[in-house]
Amino acid sequence: MPVINVYTDGAARGNPGPSASGYVIRDAGGKLVGANSVYNGIKTNNFAEYTALVLALEWCTKNIMDHKDYDLRVFSDSELMIRQLRGEYKVKSRDLLHLNGKARQLLAKFKSSTLKNLPRSDPGIKEVDEALNVLLDTMDNNKNEKER
Repeated sequence: MPVINVYTDGAARGNPGPSASGYVIRDAGGKLVGANSVYNGIKTNNFAEYTALVLALEWCTKNIMDHKDYDLRVFSDSELMIRQLRGEYKVKSRDLLHLNGKARQLLAKFKSSTLKNLPRSDPGIKEVDEALNVLLDTMDNNKNEKER
């Protein structure tokens, strides 16, 4: 069965604060097949984490032929999000409830899915985290230039 590995991360500077969401998608051999980082505006870290996952899953369903035949492996440093998606924790936030439902719908489009919590030091998570920090730094620098 073909495998696709999805690494996601969300970041917020302040909670809530300027936030960004991103993902890296690799095939079973480790080849990069997709990546993106987006600025969310002023949001919470948990919102950013869920948004990253939803964006990654949407990318996979649109860009991977026969995605219904794939085993999807999702990796995130958000223990809350992973445990909520597994049904181990309840989703209490209205904002997260909608994103949780959307993520579940998208996960169901694959043959199978595995959700795993990894530390931020994991190379896949670290790669996404670094891209988010670059994006947030750029947004911060642009804001500072406009204020001058």
